[in-house]
Amino acid sequence: MRLPRLRILLLASSALAVQATVQCARGQATLPEITVTPPKEAPKTKPVQKQKAPVAAKAPAPVAAPPPAGPPPESPFITETKAFNAARENILPKIGVSTYELSHQDIEALPQGTNAPLDKVLLQAPGVTLDSAASGNLHVRNEHANLQYRVNGIIIPDGVSGFGQLLETSFVGSMTLVTGALPAQYGLRNTGLVDIQARSGAQDPGGTISIYGGNRSTFTPSIEYGGTSGRTEYFFTGRGFFTDLGLENTTSAINAIHDWTQQGRAFGYLSTLLDDTTRLTTISGISIQKYQIPNNPGQPPQFAFLGVSDFDSAALDQRQLERNFYNVIALQKKLDGADMQIAYFSRYSTVHFMPDPIGDLVFNGVSSDVFRSSFLNGVQGDAAFRLNPAHTLRTGFYTSAESTQNVTKDTVLPVDPVTGAPPVDPVTGAPIGRPFDVADANAKMGYLLGVYVQDEWKLTNKLTLNLGIRFDQMYQFVDANQFSPRASLVYKPVEGTTLHFGYARYFTPPSQVIAGPTNLALFDNTTQQPASCPPPHPESCAGPVLPERSHYFDVGVTQKVLPGLEVGVDAYYKIARDLLDDGQFGQAYVLTGFNYDKAFNKGVELTAKYKYGNLRAYANLAWAQQMGTNVVSNQFLFGPDELAYIASHYIYTDHAQTWTGSAGVSYLWNGTRFSTDVIYGSGLRNDFANTGHLPLYTQVNAGISHEFKWDDFKPTTVRFDVINVFDTIHEIRDGSGIGVFAPQFGPRRAYYVGLSQKF
Repeated sequence: MRLPRLRILLLASSALAVQATVQCARGQATLPEITVTPPKEAPKTKPVQKQKAPVAAKAPAPVAAPPPAGPPPESPFITETKAFNAARENILPKIGVSTYELSHQDIEALPQGTNAPLDKVLLQAPGVTLDSAASGNLHVRNEHANLQYRVNGIIIPDGVSGFGQLLETSFVGSMTLVTGALPAQYGLRNTGLVDIQARSGAQDPGGTISIYGGNRSTFTPSIEYGGTSGRTEYFFTGRGFFTDLGLENTTSAINAIHDWTQQGRAFGYLSTLLDDTTRLTTISGISIQKYQIPNNPGQPPQFAFLGVSDFDSAALDQRQLERNFYNVIALQKKLDGADMQIAYFSRYSTVHFMPDPIGDLVFNGVSSDVFRSSFLNGVQGDAAFRLNPAHTLRTGFYTSAESTQNVTKDTVLPVDPVTGAPPVDPVTGAPIGRPFDVADANAKMGYLLGVYVQDEWKLTNKLTLNLGIRFDQMYQFVDANQFSPRASLVYKPVEGTTLHFGYARYFTPPSQVIAGPTNLALFDNTTQQPASCPPPHPESCAGPVLPERSHYFDVGVTQKVLPGLEVGVDAYYKIARDLLDDGQFGQAYVLTGFNYDKAFNKGVELTAKYKYGNLRAYANLAWAQQMGTNVVSNQFLFGPDELAYIASHYIYTDHAQTWTGSAGVSYLWNGTRFSTDVIYGSGLRNDFANTGHLPLYTQVNAGISHEFKWDDFKPTTVRFDVINVFDTIHEIRDGSGIGVFAPQFGPRRAYYVGLSQKF
C-alpha cells in the first residue's frame, strides 16, 4: 500500500526534527539536513527543497572579574612579624605620657632627609633645645643629657660621648620621643625616652646607594639593604661622613679653621622567627669619628715658659678620636595571655683627646692628654601578663656591670706657692718655670640593678589607671638606692580626646665615666691648682657626684580637631635634690659632672601636627625654666666668687632656654617633594653664674627632591637642600657661663645635593 509507506517516511522526518530541536536546546551546532524522497508511484511533483534549521546563538564566553583594588595582601611572614611587634609594644607601652612620633616617611620629608644627623632630626620635636657638640648637642625640657635610648625596646646604655653622632638616621623605621611621668619600666635616664623601631627588611626590601655633599667640602656616601630569607628578615646601613665643619665653628666666619672630621657608622639588624611563638633578634653597631678641634684666631697668650711666650692660636693642633661599638641579642616569646622579652647587651666606648703640647700651655697653662673608656655588659628582661580584661600586670628587671677608666696626663707649669704666679728670673724677669707631667687615673667596676612591677587597670572603657613601683640600686663611686612609685591616669571622654595626669619618683645615677674623682693634691703649686680650693684640700672641695632624686608631675591633653589635625598641650613640674649637671671645664671635649643641692624645672609645651594626602605640617612651642642652688660636688671646678654666689642664690642652669620652637611643612606633587623647617630659640645662658643669655635665633632650612621612575630600572631620587637659607649668624655659646670653655656658632648658609639609586 502506498499510503502506509508515505506515513512511515513522514513519521521518520518528524523524529529527526524532534532530535534536532533537543540538540539545539542543549547548545549544540546546526541541525542535520532532512531530505524527503517521494515514492516512485507518486505523481511527479517538484522535489522537496533542502531546509536548514536555524542556528542557535552561542553563549558569550565568561569574562574574568577584575582584581580587587588596593595593595596586594600581606605575606604570612609580614603578618607574623607585625604580631610580634605588637606584642613587644604591649610589654613596654607608653601610658600616661606625652609622645611625639616621627615615622621614616616624616624624616624623609624633612630637608636633608635621612642625611641629617639624628640629633638634628630630634630638634623638630617639642621642647628640644639646640646646643653645641661639646655640651651634649641637645637638651629635652631644659635637662642636661639624662636621655634614654632604646632600639626595639632594648636599652642602648650610656657611652663616653653623645648619641647624636652614634645612631644612624637611615636605620630608623620610626622614632618616638616620650616625656612626662614615665611608667615604672623606664628607669635610670628619666628626662625622656627616644624609642626607636628599626627598619624592617620584610616591609622595605631592596637597597639604596647614595652620595650626598656640598659646601665645607662635605661628602657622605651611604648604602642600605634589607630583605628576607625564609623566616628571617635583615636590614643593614652604612655611612661615611667627611667635612670641614666637624664641630661648631668657634667664630662667626663662613668657614672654620682646623675643623676637618672623618666619620664612619654601620648598623645591622637580624630577626628570625624560630617558631610561631618565638623570635630571636640581634642588633650591632659601630661608630668611629676623628675630629680636629676648631681654632679661635687672635687669642692673647696667657703663660710663658723657657723663652716661649707667643703662639698663633689659629695654628693650634688639637684632635679627638671617639669609638663606639655595641651589640644586642634578644629573645621574644609571644603566648596566649603573656608576652616576654629578655635581652643581653654590650657596649664599648672610648674618647681620646690629644692636645697641642706647646700651644695649650701658652694659652691655658696646661696641656691635657685625656683618655676615657667604658665597657658595659647587661641583661634586661620585661614581661606582660593579661590577668583579665581589666588588669594587665607588667614586671621586669635590669642589671649591668660597667668597667670605666679615666686617664689624664697633664703637662703643667709650676707656680709660686705664695703669689700663685709662675716663677721668674729675679734679674731678667723672664719666666724660668719648666713644664712637667702629672698623671691622674682612676678605674672602677660599677653595677646597676633595677626591678619593677606595675598594673594597668582599666577602670572603665574611658578611664585607665596605671600604678607601679620600681627599685634601683647603684654600686659605683657612690652606693645608693631608692624605691620609686609611679602613677598615671588616662581619660578619653569622647572620640579624639585624651587627657593624662602622672606622677613619678625618679632616681638617676650619674654616668659613671664622668663621675670619677680627681686627686687635687697632684696639682698643688701648679697652674692647675684650683683657685677655690688651695691646699690643704677640705672634703668640700671635691665632693663625690651623687645620684639625682626628684618628684615629677605632668598633665596634658591631645585633641583631634579635624581629620588629620591633632593639637596638644602639656605642662610639667619637677622638684629635685642633687640635680645632675656637667660641663666642659677645659680644652678637652669631655664632660665632668657635678650636682646642685636643690633645683626645680617647670614648663609648658604646645604642639600641632597635620597630615592630609601629600601635605604634612607641624608646629611646636615650649616655655621652660630650670634653676638650681648650692653646688655640692666637684666644687673645685668653680671660681670662688661664683661658688659663693650659687650657694645663696637660685641660678639658671647653663643649658636653660626660656623659649624653644620648631615648625615645618612638606608637600609631594607628581614625585617632587618640597619641604622647609625652622628652629627657634631665645638663647642659652652666659655671663657670670649664668645670669645672662645669648640673643634669640631663628634658622630656616629648605629642600626639594624628585623621584624619577624608569621602565627598566628602579627609581632614582635627586635632592637639593639649603641649610640656614637666610644665612643668619647664630651664637650657640660665647665661651662664658658654667662649664662652657669656648664659643660655638651655628652653621652658616650651605648648599647640598644628593643622588640615590634603589636596587
